[in-house]
Amino acid sequence: MSTTPPSAPSPGRARAAALVAAACLLAAGCSAPGGDGDGSAPDAAGGPGGDRMKVVMVTHGGEGDAFWDRVRKGAEAAAAKDGIDLTYAGDADAADQAELVRDAVRDKVDGIAVTLAKPQAMKGPVAEARKAGIPVVGLNSGMDAWRSTGLLGYFGQDESVAGRAVGDKLNDLEAKHALCVIHERGNVALEARCAGVKKTFEGETEMLYVEGTDMKAVGAAVTARLRQDSSIDEVVMNGAAFALKAVESADEAGSDAHVATFDLDEELVAAVKRGDVRFAVDQQPYLQGYLAVDALWLYRTNGNVSGGSVAPVLTGPAFVTRSNADAVAGFAADGTR
Repeated sequence: MSTTPPSAPSPGRARAAALVAAACLLAAGCSAPGGDGDGSAPDAAGGPGGDRMKVVMVTHGGEGDAFWDRVRKGAEAAAAKDGIDLTYAGDADAADQAELVRDAVRDKVDGIAVTLAKPQAMKGPVAEARKAGIPVVGLNSGMDAWRSTGLLGYFGQDESVAGRAVGDKLNDLEAKHALCVIHERGNVALEARCAGVKKTFEGETEMLYVEGTDMKAVGAAVTARLRQDSSIDEVVMNGAAFALKAVESADEAGSDAHVATFDLDEELVAAVKRGDVRFAVDQQPYLQGYLAVDALWLYRTNGNVSGGSVAPVLTGPAFVTRSNADAVAGFAADGTR
């Protein structure tokens, strides 16, 4: 995508009813923060007549997931600051996510933020946005694909680096056999994490694929594997809720295996404080959402391009352990970590 900014903000446009309906259905409501409703509030993103910049964020996150609530919360905070009309939508199905992006293109919005959990599915919609002159940035998933997909910038964690850091930490903890659980087959971020663990961990690393949409099935699969092999001494999960379920699974299996995880929420931080979970890797989803929306505003109003369209802006990894969990707990309780 060209990094030459538009010479002037585009005029305001009405959003298509289909996109608004889809976004409200999938994300439990639409957001239009900023301003007091009477049209008199100053709008740095607006062009002549006070038209507000319109941004759509489309993720692969499902409704009600605490992780994606944090992404959305950060996006809404940036939109409120910048005077942006923000619509958030999420769909775990790659084809449906792609269609939401196409809806945004048809709506002629001023900017789009997307996740690339399944990069191939997003190439076509992103190309359509580029052709329409709409800047697109990426967040959270797609570290290895954002440039080839044609995104203006990217905000997230290098999942391979994060996985290698976990492998190093497991070495320090003298673990011998790690079970890395992937709850969505084909998700490039999850695959990269576990591959990274395997690359640096000096013990044995095995992958276990489970159906993440069925938490009972996840727990049953982890329990069964722990019962089958008592040499597994570390279970690495890929989400806070999954980690808490793995703690239950270890208890049910009568296993001495410890649990560690990528990503966190308030309950997970409490589990780290108790010692139920050894550590969590924080990629700071609130920051990802915030930076993605703010980057689109900065590009439109000042021609700024984070990373120069050649380097990602990293938001992690950061380790949360029992020694520093208290410092994070307050933010987690507020839904921002």
